[in-house]
Amino acid sequence: MTDTLTLLQTRRSVPPHLMTGQGPTAQELETLLTVATRVPDHGKLAPWRFVLIEGEARARLGERIAAVFKAANPDADDERMGIERGRFTRAPLVIAVVSRAAPHVKIPEWEQILSAGAVCMNLTVAANAMGFKTAWLTEWMAYDARAREAIGLATDETIAGFIHIGRGEPQPDRARPALADVVTRWGE
Repeated sequence: MTDTLTLLQTRRSVPPHLMTGQGPTAQELETLLTVATRVPDHGKLAPWRFVLIEGEARARLGERIAAVFKAANPDADDERMGIERGRFTRAPLVIAVVSRAAPHVKIPEWEQILSAGAVCMNLTVAANAMGFKTAWLTEWMAYDARAREAIGLATDETIAGFIHIGRGEPQPDRARPALADVVTRWGE
């Protein structure tokens, strides 16, 4: 079995609150982002972009996100507000993969959205191949217009995923679907 197949068969998500250690170096990050962009992209539109959330900026963005949450949930207690403030400090690096899918005369928006999803998966697998642990999350911020604005998205952009990258202990595998439950053969 090739190293690639072994990696794909053993890849696991690690909850961001269990991540530790340093994030990628500048050179590792450049490699990760370069690999992430090597995805199917009908029309060469690059219908995605990255927002890097690292260092002290993680806590500053957490404060903005917490303010958005509090405005929508004025009764939120201190414990919940602490969770909201810490959303981006759980891992050493969070990369927001931003989908810029838009109407196009030849390229369906759905294909552009799938391309952004492929970027998320390439980024996750590349980070795992480099020895990092990852989690691909969206959480409520991806679906809240005020939160997306706080992150720096334009009104026509969406979050394909927040890729949390750090170090950590391997996690046990979760139950995977039986192939008999998800595979059919056409014509049978």
